[in-house]
Amino acid sequence: MRTRRELTATQLSDLGALIDGRITTNDSILDLHGRDESAFPPVKPSAVITVHTTEEVSQVLKYCNNHDIPVVAFGAGTSLEGHVLPIYGGISLDLSEMDKILEIAPDDLTVRVQAGVKRMALNKKISSEGLFFSVDPGADATIGGMTSTGAAGTTTVRYGSMRENVLKLTAVLADGTIIHTGRETRKLSAGYDLTRLIVGSEGTLAIVTEISLRVFGIPEKMAAAVSRFPTLADGVQAAIAVVRSGVAIARCEFLDAQCIKNVNAHDGLNLEEAPTLLFEFHGSPRSVEEDAQLVQEIAADFGGTNFEWTSEEGARRKLWQARHNAYWAGMAAYPGKRAISTDAAVPLSKLAAAVELTEKILTQSPFPFSILGHVADGNFHAFIITDPNKPEELPAVRELTHLMTDAIIGMGGTCTGEHGIGAGKISSLEKEAGPGAMAVMLSIKNALDPKGILNPGKVLALPTLK
Repeated sequence: MRTRRELTATQLSDLGALIDGRITTNDSILDLHGRDESAFPPVKPSAVITVHTTEEVSQVLKYCNNHDIPVVAFGAGTSLEGHVLPIYGGISLDLSEMDKILEIAPDDLTVRVQAGVKRMALNKKISSEGLFFSVDPGADATIGGMTSTGAAGTTTVRYGSMRENVLKLTAVLADGTIIHTGRETRKLSAGYDLTRLIVGSEGTLAIVTEISLRVFGIPEKMAAAVSRFPTLADGVQAAIAVVRSGVAIARCEFLDAQCIKNVNAHDGLNLEEAPTLLFEFHGSPRSVEEDAQLVQEIAADFGGTNFEWTSEEGARRKLWQARHNAYWAGMAAYPGKRAISTDAAVPLSKLAAAVELTEKILTQSPFPFSILGHVADGNFHAFIITDPNKPEELPAVRELTHLMTDAIIGMGGTCTGEHGIGAGKISSLEKEAGPGAMAVMLSIKNALDPKGILNPGKVLALPTLK
């Protein structure tokens, strides 16, 4: 059984010497690095180290590996499954000051950044080149964190997730070895795909320090549209029909009536409080208009009403910012409460049934909830409200989420479309993957991190840990 690891005075001194004294045990900083956006109880690290270069990360990991000190990478702390919580103490390795945009290659449609670069800062910088980075999870996360969790978001239906948009990595293994994976090419068939192995591994196999990304040209025209539906199922079926029609939608999001009520109050909107689909279209002015008209016709076939669309930039941005604020809007509707976000994805043919089942299960529970999702790619979320002053509620909510997850897996779906496994979904991953695949994952973990120092307690249960 692994126990919490505290650092000795000698170890603190040794590590400080490696990174020019950027190590602290200040309580307020420990507190900051011991929490994320999840409902998991905070856990303080023994110390926080701030790194500036790949070489410093290598030196720190080599030392920690030699002394069996756990290391958990930290960026912006926006994770939703307890990824950055130092369950077993040790070091919180802060990469937020590794925030340089190292290279912009407009002709290749690529950029190379350090792990601590934030999504919004990247897009602000490359917009002057007529480019944008497409992966949009809502939170202003770091690129390193998004890479480590395999993040996705509202634009996945058209542009893909981090797994499709990371071309090349620099990463550091547990023993301090620096590796480079991938190439800045559109095609690659050379050997094992180590890039995809590390993307989504949640800091359990390596710590990512540099990332090369695909970027895209900013569309000539963008427009947003809204349509309301009688029921959740009607809206979901309409979204499926839109995808099957071949319309190249950039985003297609579903919000239930409660979610609309929450964002109205939070963002000062006046949307009709009904199950709602939000769309976004990218392309030429003519293609955007044609796509919007076709989607309106499809929506009407499933009871969609009050279809409104606009290419006015301010209105479009306001609408999508409200969508991104849905998580915080849900909590704002219940002051002092916390939200637990589920994250499931199913084949499109099973989406309506999965959403209906989720709604039924949650309606029978005592907890307030709302449902939304990236329905065009089969991914949806439920926000379940709990009282942090009533710790007995957390196990009850976890029981609900496991009930929903088991049903989703039975439909051929996954326990996580984009949030990752973290500390809370290990048992669900085991059910989903099966013993054979889990054995392979464990063998990879033991090969790359035999002492289990990298983010222990996440993704895998590790019986080999000492």
